[in-house]
Amino acid sequence: MPIPRVKLGNQGFEVSKLGFGCMGLTGAYNSPLSDEDGILIIKDAFNKGITFFDTADVYGGNANEVLVGKALKQLPREKVQVATKFGYVRMQPMLVKGTPEYVRTCCEASLKRLDVEYIDLYYQHRVDTSVPIEDTVGELKKLVEEGKIKYIGLSEASPDTIRRAHAVHPITALQMEWSLWSRDIEDEIIPLCRFVQILVHLLKFFSQEITSKTFKNIWKHVLFM
Repeated sequence: MPIPRVKLGNQGFEVSKLGFGCMGLTGAYNSPLSDEDGILIIKDAFNKGITFFDTADVYGGNANEVLVGKALKQLPREKVQVATKFGYVRMQPMLVKGTPEYVRTCCEASLKRLDVEYIDLYYQHRVDTSVPIEDTVGELKKLVEEGKIKYIGLSEASPDTIRRAHAVHPITALQMEWSLWSRDIEDEIIPLCRFVQILVHLLKFFSQEITSKTFKNIWKHVLFM
């Protein structure tokens, strides 16, 4: 059965409805895979109809983006949609940064590690509440205008942040946790995203805490509007 396609946002960005989260390939809830095995997995996912691959600069200490970049060299770039993220300076203890200078520095570094000319979807991994979201998205807008990124996403953002960001530049996708154990976004965020036509990219759909005990080596994202 072919994997259906879905449009993210209202700017024409189209991806496979099932995306592949690459984080686990370089170790997260499991041991890192070899580059050879990681590339084979990404290629196999593509051959099965998955064209949307999600990574981040913080995954595997930058190694994840490098691995995804190596896989991209063996795939038709124009048929693959790559999402990556910036924002974490470190995860433990958590430190995030969203200054315009940091946005640009991270984007340039991700482009180099992925070895691509553009990033399809660039997420702010976590919002830096010490920096006005208008400043962060303003710099992302410049990167869109320069052709370095195509679309902008947010992750784990509040309704007010989403509204303010969207007023600066259209937000294409929002990553949020939504599961049987975490349904807070149903009250305000889901209606808001439907109204402004932002696609919600679900994290931990089956609850990380429950499924990780059984499916330790699986880390896939589900897309849902």
